[in-house]
Amino acid sequence: MADVHPLNILVTGSSRGIGKVIVQALEGHNVVGHSSRGTNGTLAADLAEPRSTAMLWLEALERLEGRIDVLINNAGIFEDAPVSLDDGEWQAQWERTLRVNLVAAAELCRYAVLHFRTVGGGRIVNISSRAAYRGDSPAHWHYAASKAGMIGMTKTIARGFAEENILAFAVCPGFTVTEMAQAYLEGRAGEKILADIPLGRVATADEVAETVRWLAVDAPASATGTVIDVNGASFVR
Repeated sequence: MADVHPLNILVTGSSRGIGKVIVQALEGHNVVGHSSRGTNGTLAADLAEPRSTAMLWLEALERLEGRIDVLINNAGIFEDAPVSLDDGEWQAQWERTLRVNLVAAAELCRYAVLHFRTVGGGRIVNISSRAAYRGDSPAHWHYAASKAGMIGMTKTIARGFAEENILAFAVCPGFTVTEMAQAYLEGRAGEKILADIPLGRVATADEVAETVRWLAVDAPASATGTVIDVNGASFVR
């Protein structure tokens, strides 16, 4: 998909952090953003609610005049679920994280595939995490599992629909500088994080966003199914 005309792009989780910078990196394209509360002109949808994705997709289609060329699934949550929780709380945290991080993304991927079939193709870029391969803390099994699921989903879409010009990619950031992470990095935990990154620094949101932009706009079709790590070699495959 050559960058010869503005593309119509839906970006979830775009009100802050990496998502906000992804939107900035896509300047010149027609981008519709999403957030849970619909701030700053984004479409509102609480992805923890099962019916939210259908409305989000339809509203994005309406705003983009009936055509979406690229779906970028960036929305996600990172919440504790330590094993010490009681059964109900632990299960609820797993269900919430899998719902927001994986199931909602899968539903949007499905809508995208069905739509792309009617317009001659399109691209999906899923934002996963190095946790998909490396795992995460003992309190975040559910987060790692949700991000691993995104990788399996991306590769399946790539293999299953490439002949219809429907392409799928994934990006796996490690620790990334965002507004929310800055204080954490400047605290005592920052030294431990940096010691685990051979590059000597955490990734910037701009680096992740440029990777996403390239996959969404410029990457060759033969790269479909690709997963790109952006983690300063803190995990290599």
